[in-house]
Amino acid sequence: MLPTSGSTTRKLLLAFGALVALFTAASGFALARLADIHDASHELREAGGRVREALELATAVRDQYAHLAHTIILGNASHVHFHEESRARVETLTRRLREQAQDAEERAWVADIQENGDALDRLYRETLLPAVLAKDHAAVTTAHGRALERVSLIQARAEALARRFDTSIGSFEEHVAAVEHTSFRWALLFLGGATLFAVGVGIYIGNSVARPVARLSEGAARLAQGDLDTRIPEDDPGELGRLAAQFNRMTDALRTHQAQLVQHEKLASVGRLAAGVAHEINNPLGVILGYVRILQRKAEGALAEDLKVVEEEAVRCQQIVEGLLDLSRPGQGPVEIIPLRETCEDVVARLREAERLGQVDVRVEGSASAWAQPSRLRQILLNLVKNAAEAAGTGGTVEVRIAPAKDGGASVSVSDSGPGVKPEDRRRLFEPFFTTKSTGTGLGLAVSQAIAEAHGGRIEADTGPLGGARFTLRLPPASAEREAMA
Repeated sequence: MLPTSGSTTRKLLLAFGALVALFTAASGFALARLADIHDASHELREAGGRVREALELATAVRDQYAHLAHTIILGNASHVHFHEESRARVETLTRRLREQAQDAEERAWVADIQENGDALDRLYRETLLPAVLAKDHAAVTTAHGRALERVSLIQARAEALARRFDTSIGSFEEHVAAVEHTSFRWALLFLGGATLFAVGVGIYIGNSVARPVARLSEGAARLAQGDLDTRIPEDDPGELGRLAAQFNRMTDALRTHQAQLVQHEKLASVGRLAAGVAHEINNPLGVILGYVRILQRKAEGALAEDLKVVEEEAVRCQQIVEGLLDLSRPGQGPVEIIPLRETCEDVVARLREAERLGQVDVRVEGSASAWAQPSRLRQILLNLVKNAAEAAGTGGTVEVRIAPAKDGGASVSVSDSGPGVKPEDRRRLFEPFFTTKSTGTGLGLAVSQAIAEAHGGRIEADTGPLGGARFTLRLPPASAEREAMA
């Protein structure tokens, strides 16, 4: 399967494919021109051979005539053998020219040479030689004149063929020169264009592959050194850009996971401490509260006020111990489907009855359901709504918005109109014993986060639509294990 359109891999394949095609076209064109030049050169050699053979034919005819003349001069048959050799040479050259004739005119000329050659041979053997041997000077003179005409005609035809062949040589030379010039020009254009295109492909690879890969390598090196704030630019539209985005998401998840691990370690440390001392502290606190309340019945005046302070501080100690115990046991029991709007309205009503909301307007909007342990979920919602009401203050507003999540879970956002949370405090909100309130224990949000994570969810803090803080409880969809616990 080919990569998706627009991807870096597809672009590289197209670039290299175009480069290979360009070089292939250039090579094919060069080979075609070389073949053309080779064919023209072959034709040129053949034309040169025809010119040479035509000239050799004219020379052979002159040799034949020379032996004929020697026969007349010597008055005997001593040159008959030489005449026959010359005649054979003329026959051979005539046959070759006949085989190489290119058109009807050339074939007619060769036929004319053949006819006159045959006539010259017959004239020599049948008329001239007998007249010489018979010392018939008149017959010799007549035969010599006719022979000279035949020789002149054959030479004229042979020279005409040589000129014609020589003209074709010029045409072939012009053709070869034109092919060489055209081939050089186009080969230079193809190779130059291919070189420029190859440079462009190299620059493209450097910009779209090498540089992003180098950035990814540098980012991975920084991440390996512990720099969890490493970010890779995501400006590449292809796979490398998506890889950079995935790398950044991985870094964010790693940073979040590390923060969770640190938070869990803190909670585990506090939980181990609480598990060891909470029960022991609760016993003496219970005794102290019991005696304080007995003494309050008998005390009057300033002593009664002092005992009231002792009771309040003892109750505060009990709350801290209960918070520590909650940190040590955030695990959930049996879960069930809980209607979140009904639960939120019930939590608001209970806080209102306990006079913990003051003159704060609390609105509940939306609806959804989630799998959770009822008592633990109520503990989270109670803590979030109470904190929001305290932050909003008298005349303020708290909005509780419930919404189903796309993945099948649900979310509950609690927003207030208070001053909000300072950016430098936001990362420490869920740490045990961290609080921005003068009377808080710093355990409420830490316990709520631990309970949310025990349910597979999480609490997130940001700025809400009312201008103050917004705490969002996100609950995941039900799993098979969670439904089995119901």
